[in-house]
Amino acid sequence: MREFDQRPWGTYTVLEEAPTFKVKRIEVLPGKRLSYQKHAQRTEHWVVVAGAAKVTLDGREITVRTGEAIDIPVGAAHRVENPGKEDLIFIEVQRGSYLGEDDIVRLEDDFGRA
Repeated sequence: MREFDQRPWGTYTVLEEAPTFKVKRIEVLPGKRLSYQKHAQRTEHWVVVAGAAKVTLDGREITVRTGEAIDIPVGAAHRVENPGKEDLIFIEVQRGSYLGEDDIVRLEDDFGRA
């Protein structure tokens, strides 16, 4: 059974998981954004499959459109936001020796979790 979680910003579904990688399908609702965060033990590769993402990566804002991808290095501060009017959907590939949800340091958060 696939892991599914609803969050204040949207949802995620774990599509595949192994000891050194995890693949998620992430949906971000219009006008919402995830926390500005970093990870100590994993890299992430995001491929936008619907909509356009406003990505903040170490303080720089980058627009990633449908069909485009971006890499998030270990330790980089990052956030994804949906500035559009329709759901943003992207595939996240996490790689590393530890992929637990507790490898998140929240720097800023719209939902009081920082």
